[in-house]
Amino acid sequence: MDDYEKLRQILDKHLAGAPASKKLDQILRILFTPEEVKVAVGMMFTPTPVEEIAARSGVPVEETRARCESLANKGIVFSREKNGIMGYSLLPTIPGLFEFPFMKGGGEPMHRALAKLWEDYHREALGNSFASSPTPITRVLPVESAIDSRVEILPFEVISKMLDRNETFALADCACRVSVEACQRPRDVCLIFDATGRFLIDRGFAREITKQEALDVVRRSEEAGLVHTTNNSQDRLSLICNCCPCCCTILRGLTQLQNPHAFAVSRWYSQVDADLCNGCGICEDERCPVSAIKVTGSVAEVDPERCIGCGLCVTRCDAKAIRLVQRQHPPDPPQTMVEMGLKIAAEKGKAEDFIKLMKR
Repeated sequence: MDDYEKLRQILDKHLAGAPASKKLDQILRILFTPEEVKVAVGMMFTPTPVEEIAARSGVPVEETRARCESLANKGIVFSREKNGIMGYSLLPTIPGLFEFPFMKGGGEPMHRALAKLWEDYHREALGNSFASSPTPITRVLPVESAIDSRVEILPFEVISKMLDRNETFALADCACRVSVEACQRPRDVCLIFDATGRFLIDRGFAREITKQEALDVVRRSEEAGLVHTTNNSQDRLSLICNCCPCCCTILRGLTQLQNPHAFAVSRWYSQVDADLCNGCGICEDERCPVSAIKVTGSVAEVDPERCIGCGLCVTRCDAKAIRLVQRQHPPDPPQTMVEMGLKIAAEKGKAEDFIKLMKR
């Protein structure tokens, strides 16, 4: 077994998965040089000092250090300094290996090759592997202004409140739109927080912004008809992807792959007041990302089973005919990211391998 296949098998133990494919093999060979992949197979998914990585990979310490820095600068391994010691760890396929190399922009021959390979790999294997558990890795965040202020809203549903829990705010280009290029929606709307955000800022893949600027990005994304998605846990936001249905990996799991576990819908769905609706069609034609709204005659109708509860239709309805109402049995995300990870790992049948790799 060569080192690229060893790395793939390690990556496949992560929640995101890395199913075997000639496309992935080509991707890994573009991203990692033969010298770098020897070091990468000595890493795990938690930041580890160079000396430990060198011992596992069998590569001399100083060479390992140089390779780790090269990999971090390319955005294909994570780095973090703690107590004066720099640690390095593997990144999952998504979010990580796919997204980060595109955050500095595309257009180079390497980017064009990777874009085609990732697109084929997403359709062939990765999209359904990523979303192969009943508990999704990501969830939809509703537009805050679309929810009636008189209704109780849980903290994990309110972006402005959840951002109070974050310390570092990073803004990067959306890798999905950079690579797929299927629409002209804004690209500079990818928000990443805290440790991962700091890594991307320090390595030049993102720029640091304030909380207020992050809220401005959220509002700009809503105006452009982009869906807010984040990690499927209640404790804190690790990222906010502002997604379109034509380019973005998360939404395309539903819109293209028809995977029911592509992401968790919000606790809400849209409901139309037929007496107020004028049948203008904006909700159907411009705002709904999943074709959950149809205008029949002069009235819009919502399929609540198809609706993801993003609220984009509400904010563009001049007639005030659409509102978000709570589902009868609203889904609650796992309490913490750790709980989410363990639950998904168990559902995917990789709990033991995943735990070992995190502690390796």
